Amino acid sequence: MRKLFSTILLLFFLASVFAQTLNQQDSAWIRDNYIKKEIMIPMRDGIKLFTAVYIPKNNSEQHPILMNRTPYSCAPYGENNFRAFWDNHWRYYMRRNYIIVLQDVRGRWMSEGEFVDVRPFNPNKKGIEFDEASDTYDAIDWLVKNIPNNNKKVGIFGISYPGFYSTIAALSNHPSLVAVSPQAPVTDWFMGDDFHHNGAFFQMDGFAFYSSFGKPRPKPTTVGSPGFNFPTRDAYKFYLEAGSTKQLAKLLGDSIAFWQEMYKHPNYDDWWKARNIRNFVDHVPTHTATLVVGGLFDAEDCFGAWRTYEAIEKKAKNNNRIVMGPWYHGQWSRGDGSSLGNVKFGSNTSTYYQNEIELPFFMHHLEGKASVESLAEATIFFTGENKWRNFAQWPAANVQMTPMYLQPNGALSWNKPTVAKSATEYISDPAKPVPYTEDVHFSRTIAYMTDDQRFANRRTDVLSFQTDVLTDDVTLAGTVIADLLTSISTTDADFVVKLIDVFPSDFTYPGTTTAAGRLGGGSYPMGDYQMLVRGEVMRGRFRNSFEKPQAFTPNKVEKVKFELPDVAHTFQKGHRIMIQIQSSWFPLVDRNPQQFVNIYEADAKDYIKSKISIWHDAKNSSSIVLPVLK
Repeated sequence: MRKLFSTILLLFFLASVFAQTLNQQDSAWIRDNYIKKEIMIPMRDGIKLFTAVYIPKNNSEQHPILMNRTPYSCAPYGENNFRAFWDNHWRYYMRRNYIIVLQDVRGRWMSEGEFVDVRPFNPNKKGIEFDEASDTYDAIDWLVKNIPNNNKKVGIFGISYPGFYSTIAALSNHPSLVAVSPQAPVTDWFMGDDFHHNGAFFQMDGFAFYSSFGKPRPKPTTVGSPGFNFPTRDAYKFYLEAGSTKQLAKLLGDSIAFWQEMYKHPNYDDWWKARNIRNFVDHVPTHTATLVVGGLFDAEDCFGAWRTYEAIEKKAKNNNRIVMGPWYHGQWSRGDGSSLGNVKFGSNTSTYYQNEIELPFFMHHLEGKASVESLAEATIFFTGENKWRNFAQWPAANVQMTPMYLQPNGALSWNKPTVAKSATEYISDPAKPVPYTEDVHFSRTIAYMTDDQRFANRRTDVLSFQTDVLTDDVTLAGTVIADLLTSISTTDADFVVKLIDVFPSDFTYPGTTTAAGRLGGGSYPMGDYQMLVRGEVMRGRFRNSFEKPQAFTPNKVEKVKFELPDVAHTFQKGHRIMIQIQSSWFPLVDRNPQQFVNIYEADAKDYIKSKISIWHDAKNSSSIVLPVLK
């Protein structure tokens, strides 16, 4: 055993040395073959945007331009200071002598002007009126006219917030912009990305992010803002002791403009709709190809990837594709994508994506040197079976939306219940909310999206329904719909629905004795593992309308129906399908006071217990509608 452990350590060491050697070679090659220029590019209204341009020294041919517009800084600043492109897949493009452009967006870091979060698109701009699409147009126009040896073809990509700037870049309609890849794109901050899901506030991400990012920047700077000085490293304790969402605002103060605006708009009104880029993707021109990329287990913008692709597909007439892998936020651009938390995916999915999908996409559109005929409309990795599948459309044509019904005594089956009257109850207590993950931690974890849910299954305020052992594989490919019949004792509540893969009792991964095979830390017990495949929250007041919330009538049976982001997963023969239902997911999501009050203005005293009943009988048949791939 000791010899085996030593061998594993040696292999890890050799792999590390090999990677470092490659990075050093790429670092030296890039510095030897590129120059860096820092340019203030003028916009139509006179404001200038800071732009770092990395230009190949090779003048024997014309080069394409690959651009990234970001609110997160073009650092390092200074023409002798190079970004560490050699540590990620940017190096592939530099080996092909692409002109690399990084730009601080308006009002951030070294760019002039005023920053506005998810600045709304203006389709009817006149004169010197601007938005992020026009800033992109003006930047591209300057670059293709002024950077020597460019081939007048431009691609843009970006992850997360830069993904939003990528989507809106496609709306610029610049003739040179021929390829755009929005990756984990910020898309709709009320419905499903980052800070709200179905109207429920994701306070943990919002507070940690905006306490630094949201601070005003009076003038251009190369120095970022410090974040909030947390009094404890226990996130559950901090957010519980804060007492209310209202109190979080007091802790931040009144200088963070977006936070203040967000609190003024608790419902899905015109302010939010103007910031939903899906409403405007009909302006994507036919000459701009799009490749939307996302992670199945992206805790921040999984919704954005699925729904951006969907919106472009429905509203635009361009060449549009989607890729979804088994990744956390941005994992396709770093790491190997072979695992997340305790769950393994069997291959280096990130490198596959980089070399077989993204690089050929840009090579084809920017160079004309690669074919995209082999790239499917939808390239989707299916967990469970751990393999890539290609589809001519998404959702796949051969998907059948099939309800799986909750049953008495925690059962789950394809058959509608026949009993006359049946419900399962739990007490939702805001003073003791259900944690979203088992451990004590400070920062929101990336692995909770595949975490073992046995800790939640043991709580009395979490309902679990599971099938018998599956006798055949069940593959899901598309949007999951929760269709609950519920009665509550108060006037509001949240509903968290989790789709879970229950592993067999004797399950182990190949090459391990009992489970995940953690080097030096023992093995995680994977037998009976309850893998979170997809979870989502619905703020109950929005069950009928996100624009006009409604109170519940206490103890009246009402329908709560909502979508969970798409899944691509095979529940293998010998596994079970489980559904868990609860009314808090803390501190990931802010607590619902369980009274029909403005939650942003609620005080600690407003948070009360609620008795939640989930009905599962012949008349009131709660179900989870699954996209079964036939």
